[in-house]
Amino acid sequence: MALSIAFSAPTPHVFRPQNSTISSTLLQSFKFPRFWPWQKVKVGPLSVSPMGFGTWAWGNQVLWGYQESMDSELQQTFNLAVDNGINLFDTADSYGTGKLNGQSEKLLGKFIRELEGKKQVQDNIVIATKFAAYPWRLRPKQFVDACKSSLDRMQLDQIGIGQLHWSTANYAPLQERALWDGLVAMYDKGLVRAVGVSNYGPKQLLKIHDYLKERGVPLCSAQVQFSLLSMGKDQMEIKDICDSLDIRLISYSPLGLGMLTGKYTSSNLPRGPRGLLFRQILPGLTPLLNSLHEIARKRRKSIPQVAINWCISKGTIPIPGVKSVKQAEENLGALGWQLTSEELLQLEYAALESPRKMIQNIFQTRQVLLPLVG
Repeated sequence: MALSIAFSAPTPHVFRPQNSTISSTLLQSFKFPRFWPWQKVKVGPLSVSPMGFGTWAWGNQVLWGYQESMDSELQQTFNLAVDNGINLFDTADSYGTGKLNGQSEKLLGKFIRELEGKKQVQDNIVIATKFAAYPWRLRPKQFVDACKSSLDRMQLDQIGIGQLHWSTANYAPLQERALWDGLVAMYDKGLVRAVGVSNYGPKQLLKIHDYLKERGVPLCSAQVQFSLLSMGKDQMEIKDICDSLDIRLISYSPLGLGMLTGKYTSSNLPRGPRGLLFRQILPGLTPLLNSLHEIARKRRKSIPQVAINWCISKGTIPIPGVKSVKQAEENLGALGWQLTSEELLQLEYAALESPRKMIQNIFQTRQVLLPLVG
């Protein structure tokens, strides 16, 4: 599923009104977006921006240090994204720790409602939420009830993309069919406009696609960990399957939890669990980080912008996480241009030359090692 993001700017029209004071006032009042992601891509029946934003950090105190005092900046971050054409936001009913479970969905719903006077913008926003395959969700009705709970938290009438957060095939294969039937039921009831999956390996992805097709439900998206740090055999096979079956691949962790930002070194690690992971992987990323830096310098872009653009250039929709205006502004700079084929090859060769790779999600259906659920 190739995705072209070569944008051509419209021919400028020179307007010279007689009253220069009026002209100056009009120009000052007209708010140009910082970037122009005017091209949309299709995810089933939906039109979404070439990049979305992930909200895993919104409510997660353990991994991302969330505090409720951050909510004001999170709302500014959301508004900035919307003002610049981003209309896809990814969340999950499990995002948020402890009493803050579901906080990400609650905040997204609140921010959408408070876009005053922007009904058309509100209607165009696509929320992609994931429903956890908790062990007590054993019947389709329980999965449908989970969807209704998400709708209540966000105070929405319908969800854009309802996604199964992970497959239970590795450890509870009998539960899997009930979860699939739950997806069918929420689609048939009109609770979601489209359905997708997350953390599905190649074999299970083919199985659920065929099962849903038999039930008259198109599988529109597959969300997996996909980046220059995560382009192994399984990931590329998933990408090929998605391309052949018209399933849109959504790439979570396009910056490898921050390892592809260029902001961290072995002597400057993030706090918490991420620091332990970074300590293992960062020392082996020198070839890749050097290539990212070289291309970023030539392109007058930042390292994160180059890493995200690689995902877009591969035909996927990256959903980098954001929790500040600064992060959102930087991520938006990944739009509006495209890496050349030579640059793509340079980065991929450097990734292969880097001895360390991202540990894959424990919930992806194949033997994997670390529980990082995006």
